[in-house]
Amino acid sequence: MITTATHTLHRGTRPLLVSLPHVGTEIPAELQPRLQPRALAVEDADRHLERLYGFVRELGASLIVPRLARYVIDLNRPPDDTPMYPGGSNTELCPTRFFTGEPLYLEGQAPDAAEVARRRETCWQPYHDALRGELERLRAEHGHAVLFDGHSIKGELPWLFEGRLPELNLGTASGTSCAASLRERLAALLASQHDYTQVVDGRFKGGYITRHYGRPGEGVHAIQLEMCWHCYMHETPPFGYDEAAAARVQPLLRRLLETLLAWRPA
Repeated sequence: MITTATHTLHRGTRPLLVSLPHVGTEIPAELQPRLQPRALAVEDADRHLERLYGFVRELGASLIVPRLARYVIDLNRPPDDTPMYPGGSNTELCPTRFFTGEPLYLEGQAPDAAEVARRRETCWQPYHDALRGELERLRAEHGHAVLFDGHSIKGELPWLFEGRLPELNLGTASGTSCAASLRERLAALLASQHDYTQVVDGRFKGGYITRHYGRPGEGVHAIQLEMCWHCYMHETPPFGYDEAAAARVQPLLRRLLETLLAWRPA
């Protein structure tokens, strides 16, 4: 296990890296007074995913997990802060709004360009250096690497999307971030079960991590899964872990990752 000020990395022995870029909840003490009081509850974190995916190490996969909250830096946004979904509501590299659309910072306290650049250098870059390095190691050892980017979100967030999300949202950047055969296997697995609603490349097609690192022509295949909170946790404060719901969805998640491990490039 490699532990740093920004993340932890468990190095596995098989060609799969699981990234959970939004599970962090730490907010530096010096930043806290500048935020709206409700921000300290970190309501937009992908809570409990590290616990939900606790079986990853048993499978022999690698796992990278951040410490800092996405309110400090969003690890799944491009370094130049280009909007991921043009024409829709987007949160930034250093978010200034909650997922409800309301201001994250007190009046006049949002970060300026210089502060955003500092956070990118000290908080964003180390995670991506580690992620890139691990993918390169896995590809060198196994001939290919698969990146699974795990996310979760409240099922209804009108500022970000209309209506209610399907419970499982698989993203492959419209088929460009992984081999077609891998996308087909995952889609077939999701379609074969009837416990959860699902979609492939719907509202969430994959963020920066999926789109940037998914290079099937170079032997790196990336997939994102955005899952609704109620599949494994409570959607209201204090956002507790739901043991019964988690036990119900975990076998399917395990099958997804086992499918990634069993797959081989043509």
